[in-house]
Amino acid sequence: MSGTLLKIEHLTHRFGGLQALTDINVELKQGTINGLIGPNGAGKTTVFNLVSGFYVPSEGTITFDGTKLNGLRPHKIADLHIGRTFQNIRLWSDMTVLDNICIAQHSRLGFSLKDVFLRTKKYKSREAEIHKEAWALLEKFSLADSALDYPKNLPYGIQRRVEIARALSLSPKLLMLDEPAAGLSTSDLDGLISYIKWIHDTFGVTIWMIEHQMQVVNTLCDNIKVINFGKELAEGTPEEIQKNPKVIDAYLGNSKIVEEAEAPFKPIEIASQSRKPE
Repeated sequence: MSGTLLKIEHLTHRFGGLQALTDINVELKQGTINGLIGPNGAGKTTVFNLVSGFYVPSEGTITFDGTKLNGLRPHKIADLHIGRTFQNIRLWSDMTVLDNICIAQHSRLGFSLKDVFLRTKKYKSREAEIHKEAWALLEKFSLADSALDYPKNLPYGIQRRVEIARALSLSPKLLMLDEPAAGLSTSDLDGLISYIKWIHDTFGVTIWMIEHQMQVVNTLCDNIKVINFGKELAEGTPEEIQKNPKVIDAYLGNSKIVEEAEAPFKPIEIASQSRKPE
């Protein structure tokens, strides 16, 4: 097993008088796919927002690849090669797909105001490189045909792929996916599973996902952390989590999850991902 990429120790967070998280501990190994699950309102997205720099932890430490993240701004954290998607897709709807990919690179351009306003040779050269890299990424993701379209005019599933491609344009070591299956039909889940597996194998990126669709989590994840009411509930392999009575109790009232938790573990066979998804 490779070394630790992300380590969260005793993470606690409060919103005023509300305790949202209490003593959360996470360790992600390089090259793995990991799940963070729990009922609605458990605090999952709050964990992601703390790692991404949108919130500053009330207590505890977050260390990524040897660098402490506490107090760093979101763009500084992105510069450390952490990519992220959101539960509700956040694309610039009035910019083309190509421009959405390109703009993600701008925080790393290294331009001065003089370069920007005078459109210096340095500026033009780097802009050309970014466009070339963006086109290559869109080709790899089978999105080139939509490069000049506006995201708001594209199907939801394509928008989700654009958002993931934008996150990967930063060459992340860690890709954080917040409910990638949200808005997808049940029939689309197998395709999403293959897509995420292809990303993991092709880019060699560590993946951490929040997901309610247990089929996705059970098939892809090496390790799963479960939280409930802002506290750790369980951790283990998909097989261990499915059989854990505490996890099943936490999900009572959601018959679909309970049924999946009680069913025998049968991961979906995924075909070789040597070629890009269609």
